Amino acid sequence: MQAPLRLHLSAALKDDSSWTHDANCHCHCRFQPRSQPALRRRRQLIQRLLLFGSILLTGFFFFFPDLRPDLGSGPLSYLASTDDSKLETVRYYDLSNVQGTARGWEREERILLCAPLRDAAPHLPMFFGHLKNLTYPHNLIDLAFLVGDSKDNTLELLNSKLEALQADPEARNQFGEISILEKDFGQKVNQDVESRHGFAAQAGRRKSMAQARNWLLSAALRPTHSWVYWRDVDVETAPFTILEDLMRHNKDVIVPNVWRPLPDWLGGEQPYDLNSWQESETALALADTLDEDAVIVEGYAEYATWRPHLAYLRDPYGDPDMEMEIDGVGGVSILAKAKVFRQGVHFPAFSFEKHAETEGFGKMAKRMKFSVVGLPHYTIWHLYEPSVDDIRHMEEMEKERKAKEAEEAAKQQKEDKIKEQFDNKGSDWEKEKAAVQDLVQKAKNEEKEEAKKREEDKKAKEAAKEEPKEEAEAEKAKEEKAQEAAKEELKVEAKADKAKVEKAQEAAKKDTADAKKHVEKREEIHEAWGVDERGKAVPKQPEVPDSA
Repeated sequence: MQAPLRLHLSAALKDDSSWTHDANCHCHCRFQPRSQPALRRRRQLIQRLLLFGSILLTGFFFFFPDLRPDLGSGPLSYLASTDDSKLETVRYYDLSNVQGTARGWEREERILLCAPLRDAAPHLPMFFGHLKNLTYPHNLIDLAFLVGDSKDNTLELLNSKLEALQADPEARNQFGEISILEKDFGQKVNQDVESRHGFAAQAGRRKSMAQARNWLLSAALRPTHSWVYWRDVDVETAPFTILEDLMRHNKDVIVPNVWRPLPDWLGGEQPYDLNSWQESETALALADTLDEDAVIVEGYAEYATWRPHLAYLRDPYGDPDMEMEIDGVGGVSILAKAKVFRQGVHFPAFSFEKHAETEGFGKMAKRMKFSVVGLPHYTIWHLYEPSVDDIRHMEEMEKERKAKEAEEAAKQQKEDKIKEQFDNKGSDWEKEKAAVQDLVQKAKNEEKEEAKKREEDKKAKEAAKEEPKEEAEAEKAKEEKAQEAAKEELKVEAKADKAKVEKAQEAAKKDTADAKKHVEKREEIHEAWGVDERGKAVPKQPEVPDSA
């Protein structure tokens, strides 16, 4: 009865997929959770909502194209490609308005300031200090930097300086667009003075620098720029108004004079940038004798060009606006109109008329009939970097100073030792010396007291002598007063006598007048009677006393 039952169970479970049989016909059950109707209904509802939403959005964007999002330039961009969206990507520039004028700050002309950098971290703080002090409107200045072949933290420091510069709370101190480019050119020449300015490295170094300038300019120049200003980061001193000062000349290419300060033992100052010059017949003849790829560089005995250099024509008291036409330009500070570069002038990274980089740039600009001038009396100052000879000389001076200090210290030590040996304060000699000094001091004090006493006696005698003199002066003064009083009395008496005499004279005059009247009356009476008494004697008149 068990066997039929097992066959019956096997038959019953044969169609159930949750049961399996092994080789021994043992039955095994596979667990399957019971489905939940509520969870299944919720999943179906979500799927339906998502399908409905996608259909609704597709239809919404199809009937309202203005509300379509910007899907970029990929395949999805076709969903948003309309005539209006295409027109928004087209920009129009009128390059006739960016030719560059003499008063660009009034016309809001934009300047692109370019600065190639290599291991420039020590100079960046000074450079950004100059940027902040520029008087040209900062919002019209775009900055472009190219960092290449650097081994220090130039890039990190540059980023931090730019962030601090643009974070200035005053909007007028913030600059316009800022670009930072990275590109290595395989420059292997070291940045020390001896390597950078050595004659052997000049040709390759100049060509590499020309490539860096061209890369930077081609990536940063915008259709809105009217001017391009190249500036080295190691300029130590320059006027804050340098952009306006150079721009006022309205030249296609213009450069200032560049000098550098020196220690007093080297003369105090020296011309630095010798790459700004006028062409000479000697240099042209020299160029004809050189190879096709040769590059003439100034300031080296190997190439005696005898050119008039802008740097050597400087007069500290000359007119800073005086212009001088030049053929080669130095790269420390160059202001050029953007149209010069747009018309094809660049920094040749090859031998162009036996010159490269900035000097080749000046030659090329002159060839294309652009005006290229320099200002011999408008000077900026480059940072002083000591050469190997300068460093050697400074080391010798430092050795001499230390030797002198050591000699003085040894001399002082020797004197102290002698003094210590022969100046022992505990010795008998010191005691005797102190006793002698006391006796000498005592004698000096006694002499001083005696001198003081003698002085007092002398003053007393002089005072005694002065007393009779004072009495005689007093008596003399009394006599003078008495004489003056007597004189006054005599004057008073004389005045009284004079008054009496004047009265007597007046009385006599009156009597004389009366007598004359009496005589005249008698004559009149005798004339009337016919009697002539003229021959009679005139009565004698009383005598008038003389005046005192």
